[in-house]
Amino acid sequence: MSKRTSEDLSNAIEIPDPNNLEGGDDEEEVFEVSELDSAADETPAAGGDDFMHTDDFRRLFVSFVMVDTLVAMRWLDRKWHKVVEKKLTEFEDEPFGEIIVVGGNDLSYDEAITRMEMMKQVTKVVFLMNITKVGDHVCRLAFNLVVVDIPEGITTIGEDSFAWCSSLKDIKFPKSLKSIGSYSFYECSSLERADPLHTKVQELGQYAFNNCTSLREMKVPDSLQTIGSHVFLNCSKLVPSHIDVKYYDSDSESDEENDEERVDVTSEVIAHLRSLQS
Repeated sequence: MSKRTSEDLSNAIEIPDPNNLEGGDDEEEVFEVSELDSAADETPAAGGDDFMHTDDFRRLFVSFVMVDTLVAMRWLDRKWHKVVEKKLTEFEDEPFGEIIVVGGNDLSYDEAITRMEMMKQVTKVVFLMNITKVGDHVCRLAFNLVVVDIPEGITTIGEDSFAWCSSLKDIKFPKSLKSIGSYSFYECSSLERADPLHTKVQELGQYAFNNCTSLREMKVPDSLQTIGSHVFLNCSKLVPSHIDVKYYDSDSESDEENDEERVDVTSEVIAHLRSLQS
């Protein structure tokens, strides 16, 4: 195509001949409107098909899309992922029944407590792409959360991440997982099975499955090296009666004093679980 002069640009919209739409030359459609200059700050310069390949179009499009569709759109390509991921983070504190887990999303204990009412509505966890950690306290107090499928690429489940998720029954771990943090599944009283056997887990934090009173089955990977104290406290359905994991109240005034009175049998539990796998 020859270059168009400034005089040509003052013409009205140039409409292609519809009879030439099939089998014609692959010429671009050119949309020319003389009033565009006055709206330059509000309207992207590109038009037609060109505009559909810009971030301006992507940002406009995702503003009309529901959360479930946005989650699927993350996989289209890198350009869509960048725009969609930014849009998804805007929903993190909204009552959509979902919690969005993004990178670098550790929360403090106090921050987690302030989100209690919001977390009561959460029934689903959405993990954004390219993150490696489920942040500390991030899903704490999601009482109505039943199933969690942690995606590949995540290597760490942070401290207290799923604590008090009392309806949680099914948790799927990725092969990439290396660390399960302290208190991560504390008081997940409906959890019946945990199977990280296929993972690369090297560390299991203290009290990780404390008070998971329904836990009946736990697989232990050979990669496990570092094990915290009282990991399976009060998980009496997991072990035979001669391994005493029960929690006994005492007259001690502090948790620290209670800890000193408890006999840590975590190593015995691990040995028992491994014997079942052999």
